[in-house]
Amino acid sequence: MTVDTLCVQGGWQPKKGEPRQVPVYSSTTFRYETSEQMADLFDLKAPGYFYTRLANPTNDQVAKKIAALEGGVAAILTSSGQAASTFAVLNLCQAGDHVVSSAQIYGGTFNLFAVSLKKLGIDFTFVDPDASPAEIAKALRPNTKCVFGETVANPSGVVLDIAKFAKVAHKFGVPLIVDNTFPTPVLCRPFEFGADIVTHATTKYMDGHSSQVGGCIVDSGNFDWSKYPERFAGLVAPDESYHGLSYVKAFGKQAYIVKATAHLMRDFGSIPSPFNAFLLNLGLESLHVRIRRHAESALTVAKWLKKQPKVAWVNFAGLPDSPYHKLVKKQFNGTSPCGVMTFGIKGGRAKSIKFMDALKVIGIVTHVADAWSCVLHPASHTHRQLTDAQLKAAGIPPDLIRLSVGLEDPQDLIADLKQALAKI
Repeated sequence: MTVDTLCVQGGWQPKKGEPRQVPVYSSTTFRYETSEQMADLFDLKAPGYFYTRLANPTNDQVAKKIAALEGGVAAILTSSGQAASTFAVLNLCQAGDHVVSSAQIYGGTFNLFAVSLKKLGIDFTFVDPDASPAEIAKALRPNTKCVFGETVANPSGVVLDIAKFAKVAHKFGVPLIVDNTFPTPVLCRPFEFGADIVTHATTKYMDGHSSQVGGCIVDSGNFDWSKYPERFAGLVAPDESYHGLSYVKAFGKQAYIVKATAHLMRDFGSIPSPFNAFLLNLGLESLHVRIRRHAESALTVAKWLKKQPKVAWVNFAGLPDSPYHKLVKKQFNGTSPCGVMTFGIKGGRAKSIKFMDALKVIGIVTHVADAWSCVLHPASHTHRQLTDAQLKAAGIPPDLIRLSVGLEDPQDLIADLKQALAKI
């Protein structure tokens, strides 16, 4: 099936007399007839459900759809995109391990890596996504367990050369994890360029309507964990918490997701509500239509902004003069990578604030990749505690505005931007 059809019909396949829409299994637990049946579930000897903290039928059907969209073998839903990033790394790493990450990633993920996971004993080295393969390779260590990056970085808009990072990671014998939130598999499928694991904040375009917070991890099934038994002992060696079971031997290509479910979800419990999964699936059914409209409208708006004398700069990889335009043409299904861009207003922070306050159609919200167009000024909001010098060091100019182009008529959005610019 094509991605378009999978958006609509992937995952849940109703049989005669069954509901067309994925049922919401709003139950914490599931009944069995014998103690042995339940024991087999706890030992991972039989498939099934016994407690929603580990797995739920609604969630699994939606995860299957996302796995199919990405071209993966298995997936697991999480309660947020942050949980997905956390689990993706913790499924491979423990205290004393090391990860190489692109420096251009979502601020929340950067803090997760540089502060929270560092406190747990996992060290991170951040590299410029535009660095050469040799420079990236220098960052890897004997205890490196994976490499991480974002297909399109939030908010910088930097596009990751997936094949470049994958080649370096695989030469060293570690997997590449890619956050594919902004393009979604409709516009980019990282597995086709060498990525091994994909994560998503399903809160964004996949949902698309600000109705639920969620995340997802998808495994390609391509990385051979058994080739490096000492490095990935958590997947290959016997797990004493499951009576000596080896995930790789017992589950083959699905070992990574089974371990994330049986171990991390069991212990940390970042499961999404089944109703949230239901809402996510409603968004997925129209994802292929929406994301293309977002990308097309964003290009229209970006081209208009480029021509405005009060706009200092526009950063959008869909523009022909973007340094990432050739990479977008190579990796993406379309000329625009998503509907999110950044731009600056001449006059700095004060002018940016005045401009945003004058907007009427485009809302000021702490969100992105939504049906509604919205803006955020990092210097005043998410990075408010930093000085202008610190903002510059973080790659966030004081005049930077993040614009997420929604599903409104782009001409209405341009009219709103025009009237706001006229007031500064």
